[in-house]
Amino acid sequence: MPSAGGGSDVADQQTPEIPEEQGEPTSEEPIKQRKNGLYPGVSDELAENMRTGWADTELRDLEPIPQADRTAERRAKLSARFPGERLVIPAGNLKTRSNDTDYPFRASVEYAYLTGNQTEDGVLVMEPRADGGHDSVLYLLPRSNRENGEFWLDGQGELWVGRRHSLTEAERLYGLPCRDVRTVADVLRDASGDVRVVRGYDAGIETALTDKTTAERDEELKVFLSEMRLVKDDFEVGELQKAVDSTVRGFEDVVRVLDKAEATSERYIEGTFFLRARVEGNDVGYGSICAAGPHATTLHWVRNDGPVRSGDLLLLDAGVETHTLYTADVTRTLPINGRFTDLQRKIYDAVYEAQEAGIAAVKPGAKYLDFHHAAQRVLAEKLVEWGLVEGPVERVLELGLQRRWTLHGTGHMLGMDVHDCAVARRETYAEGTLEPGMCLTVEPGLYFQPDDLTVPEEYRGIGVRIEDDILVTEDGNRNLSAALPRRSDEVEAWMARLRG
Repeated sequence: MPSAGGGSDVADQQTPEIPEEQGEPTSEEPIKQRKNGLYPGVSDELAENMRTGWADTELRDLEPIPQADRTAERRAKLSARFPGERLVIPAGNLKTRSNDTDYPFRASVEYAYLTGNQTEDGVLVMEPRADGGHDSVLYLLPRSNRENGEFWLDGQGELWVGRRHSLTEAERLYGLPCRDVRTVADVLRDASGDVRVVRGYDAGIETALTDKTTAERDEELKVFLSEMRLVKDDFEVGELQKAVDSTVRGFEDVVRVLDKAEATSERYIEGTFFLRARVEGNDVGYGSICAAGPHATTLHWVRNDGPVRSGDLLLLDAGVETHTLYTADVTRTLPINGRFTDLQRKIYDAVYEAQEAGIAAVKPGAKYLDFHHAAQRVLAEKLVEWGLVEGPVERVLELGLQRRWTLHGTGHMLGMDVHDCAVARRETYAEGTLEPGMCLTVEPGLYFQPDDLTVPEEYRGIGVRIEDDILVTEDGNRNLSAALPRRSDEVEAWMARLRG
């Protein structure tokens, strides 16, 4: 691609003044030229030429986004919790990767959850009304200004990064009044009364509110928004199922190319799954763990640069993120040559049995921790049975001795974040009660480190995890990722079928 530094004269936009009657920037300041640009400037004749001769591209037949009714309901719930207070929820800004290249932008979960919009620099402001409700306004960057050359000279101009929606178009899409985001800092500086902001996404917005917010009140806002997402609505469940279905196809893609991965490295597996994620979704929901052989004992192995060898296991933990930012989170541990050895099967079957016990404990009215305790008990029993830790099992569990080999918790909430609802209060999450609409992972594992002298040598370097995405239903649960085989014999038959 032609980067912003690749021989262009793209420059940083000067902040323009916005006339009230138009809402369009008309700065007298010229666009700054690049220090090392190849053109010394813009002639008056070229500037005039670039102002004219452009077709009207306004989109006049847009329909609201599918979740517009749901985002309105969420804002109403948020409004009822904080009457009389101004609420500010930013999307966040682009982050520099190096020099003048940026990381791909992903809007803050809180902002996307309440608006459905995903563009950088956006800000949702909920203005309190006298009756206790709120008037919501979405502040966005409008179409690029063609009068001052912003659209073709600025690094974020539309000829460089693509067309964006006009404010009128955005109002149709999101069902909200939309205003130029370049006015929002002044609006917030002039605001009076109590204000809360979701911190950590937009330093400029936080600076504008420096003397109006407190860390304690802002934390309450973020916690409430996190807890709102504990129970998913029907739209969210549908998006999670889409994410899982694409993830299933991604796992199938990987199995079909394991011979190519053996000829190269774990990177081939990573790239294969990423292709599915980008074709069918927005991205991967998190860095894919493509851990072959002893790398499977490293919980978050994302370097994915090791060898893939016949006879070893592949632990693949990956998830597709949908265009609406809901992610799957699925793990399968696969024999690279298609057949488990006797020891691999013994360890795998133990983890499968633990996962079965965990999934069975997921139901409405159950304590959130029940599925974790159920799975850990099975794994502790196996470790005692194999002579790897001294029993009885109750002693092992009381002292947590199984954790040398189980390492992590058995699951977590899932949604727009892979570890969703992370700042919810402990009493509503880890110590809470399961309700229909909650979605969580169940993912027990056993990991025998290559240098663990407390286990027989043949165990060392084997890591197994099985993970599925489980929806709590009115009468129990539904495994969203059930299309991927789990039982060891079914895994072998599935792999054989895919590999012909």
